[in-house]
Amino acid sequence: MTLYQQLLKREQENNPIKVGVIGAGQMGFGMIAQIAGIPGMVVTGISDINLENANKAKEAFLASSKRANEVLTSTDFREVVNDANVEVLVDATGVTEVGAQLALETLVAKKHLVLLNVEVDVTIGPLMKRLYDTADLVYTGSDGDEPAVTTGLFEFAKSMGMKVLVAGKGKNNKNIHDANPDSAREEAESKHMSPHMLAAFQDGTKTMAEMTLLSNATGLTPDITGMHGISGDLDQTVEKLDLTADGGVLNSFGVVEYVNGIAPGVFVIVEGQNEGVKNEMNYLLKKGDRKHHILYRPFHLASLETPLTIAKAVLNHDHAIVPIGAPVSETIAVAKRDIKSGETIDGIGGFSVRGVIEKHSEFVNNHHVPVGLITGSTVALKDIKKNKPLTTEAVSLDSTATVVKLRALQDEIFPN
Repeated sequence: MTLYQQLLKREQENNPIKVGVIGAGQMGFGMIAQIAGIPGMVVTGISDINLENANKAKEAFLASSKRANEVLTSTDFREVVNDANVEVLVDATGVTEVGAQLALETLVAKKHLVLLNVEVDVTIGPLMKRLYDTADLVYTGSDGDEPAVTTGLFEFAKSMGMKVLVAGKGKNNKNIHDANPDSAREEAESKHMSPHMLAAFQDGTKTMAEMTLLSNATGLTPDITGMHGISGDLDQTVEKLDLTADGGVLNSFGVVEYVNGIAPGVFVIVEGQNEGVKNEMNYLLKKGDRKHHILYRPFHLASLETPLTIAKAVLNHDHAIVPIGAPVSETIAVAKRDIKSGETIDGIGGFSVRGVIEKHSEFVNNHHVPVGLITGSTVALKDIKKNKPLTTEAVSLDSTATVVKLRALQDEIFPN
């Protein structure tokens, strides 16, 4: 039975999947609106720090839904998590500390968790996946987010026995490494986005975190810290993402990468496993006699695809994207500006730091700090120059933060 048929069955049985959504910003609102038209699924709880946002999302859902079901709204996500009328939670906050608290609360409540919070997933995902597995619950990233869509292509190719050389995404805006909420505010407001969220896109943190999540789900690593970030169309992407010995930029294959010029799509570059497959690929893809080919999905529908993951979790105890085990890569904190000793440092999408992908082994050797841990009362212990990574000796993390405590536990469970 297909997922759609399973949803129709739940609809016919008058037993819809009951969804609680934490975060009613741009992504959360869009997903809630999408669920209104999906058979066999309803929203029964919405939480946002701004109650008006939650109520607007509720009104939008009920205006389009065929059902006039009760929808709890609250500024306290715990009320939604623990509501008996909610069976699965979606984290659409994008905030690591809230995400960590929500993941713990949902685990204790014995409910599945779907993440539209890449930031927390790359910080404590391996630990949370292990804990949710132990409780026989689903912990998963979301369909529609680029890491999951790319993982789908990766597994599609691997299931056919192909060699996956590169996997990645198109980036649809240029990096502005010192972007901050003030510089992003005007554009953010025109797009009904949080200035912090847009700044995290503009300074590159979001792309770096997304490719870290892809790395942790596939075992592929960045070729270099920060990746290459080439520009090109599909054909140029294949040419440039080749080994240096063959005219490309890569030191090795088996890597994650981003490309300016092919957004909003995602891709994998593959090589057929034998001559028969290679010949058939050349014939079918109509690109001539090539050593490598690109498989490309030209869109990702972000939060609009999240209901597919919700359905997978509840109906089939399945996931969209999860860490394969111990961290493969990390998103480290790099200074956006000169930071003085004694300063309080703000986190993702703020004025102080941006995220950069790095192999986990290098992260350990360099004593770097995950950008997701820069939260609360994080204080600089030394002067840190602009564009320099933060190190464990240069900052004092907020020991009261849940995400910091959980990361310490993750480091114990997955020793270096």
